[in-house]
Amino acid sequence: MLTVNERPYPYREGIRLGDLAAELKPGADVLVLNGAPAPPDALLQDNDSCSLIKVGEIPSALDMQRALKARHSPEFQHRFKRATVGIMGLGGLGSAVALCLVKIGIGKLILSDYDVVVLSNIHRQHYFLDQIGLKKTIALKKTLVRINPFVAIKTLDSKLSEQSIPGLFKEVDVLVECFDNPAMKAAALRTVLQHMPDTGYIGASGMAGCESGNTIICRRIKPHVYIVGDNKSDVKSHGSLFASRVGIAAHHQANQVVRLLLGIDEE
Repeated sequence: MLTVNERPYPYREGIRLGDLAAELKPGADVLVLNGAPAPPDALLQDNDSCSLIKVGEIPSALDMQRALKARHSPEFQHRFKRATVGIMGLGGLGSAVALCLVKIGIGKLILSDYDVVVLSNIHRQHYFLDQIGLKKTIALKKTLVRINPFVAIKTLDSKLSEQSIPGLFKEVDVLVECFDNPAMKAAALRTVLQHMPDTGYIGASGMAGCESGNTIICRRIKPHVYIVGDNKSDVKSHGSLFASRVGIAAHHQANQVVRLLLGIDEE
């Protein structure tokens, strides 16, 4: 049996990669055999994996789901697909977390930020120079849709408060706090603890400077509530925020989202 574009296809002795393309993807521009580009006359073996690609063609939603299921397993991908995740703040943390989750194939993202992209964001946030001046919600959504157009994305262009967070994010399974403002970090955690007891929550505290990335960890402070960071560094005491170290924290947050969606909630 062959695997062709993530689907099983019967193997025939003597079949070549070009024959397969003619049958299943006429006009394919790129032929890939077991992970590497290959010529049309490449002879196929049983259990080979093939990708037949038309450059510029967008895969269907079904194709995307097949690929994600093949990588994550059907059971895990089913959990991701039905999940809703909220991200509060779309800077160095939030933009990176969103990129991870849209690649994973989370069913729905709710993205919140009231700011615009400026030049000083580019050194650590996932925006492009030609997006300067755009609302962060608009700019990031444009990027995410290019990666995976089959994730539902809702944007909120307003300042959040303790009063508004429970209503705006009432449908989420996990809420990710990515604020720059320490007061808003505290307010968000307080809001979830008091008014959203069943919602998973992942905050962040401490990622400035250039200390070892190993000092950034994910700590469980109570069931389904976590804080990521070194819990001490800030710009005033440790210097600038670097994309590399902020990225470590963001990926810790994204990873903990995955763990909570899979039912993993442990010390």
